[in-house]
Amino acid sequence: MNRFLAGIEGRAFRIAWFATGSRDDALELVQEAMLALVQRYAERPAVEWPPLFHTILQSRIRDWYRRSRVRSRLFAWFGGSRDEEGERLEAVPAAARDEPEQRLVGQQTLNAIERAVRRLPLRQQQVFLLRAWEGLDTAQTAAAMGIAEGSVKTHYSRALLALRGELEEQGHAR
Repeated sequence: MNRFLAGIEGRAFRIAWFATGSRDDALELVQEAMLALVQRYAERPAVEWPPLFHTILQSRIRDWYRRSRVRSRLFAWFGGSRDEEGERLEAVPAAARDEPEQRLVGQQTLNAIERAVRRLPLRQQQVFLLRAWEGLDTAQTAAAMGIAEGSVKTHYSRALLALRGELEEQGHAR
């Protein structure tokens, strides 16, 4: 179980960070999901852990959104505002042999991808990350998100089209 959690921790953090835009909230959501997996499903076979973990994480993200909507309404009611800017993903270290121009182009491309993924609607964003990044199949993604397989296919297709269009528009797609 420890090896599984160590292997998924960074990717899960980025999924939650994309969803929340807050480093602290993302860390909290991932920790809650990991704890719930260990407490409830440690005895299950290791092959079942990835879909179970992502189901728990998606549930935590949905709960976070519900709480955020309530907080936003309260802040608006009392005349305040809650403006929390998300931080950028940490830069991926380039290989020592890369030239500065290659690193700059690579960093610009990563930044463009990050911005494009953040702009996706939440469902498309999460389906894209689970399918493309985590490698879950359609059925596992549907189970993790609590939606139909057809919805997964639709959201994934729309996410790919949106990302491709935005990256081509910015000159980053090939």
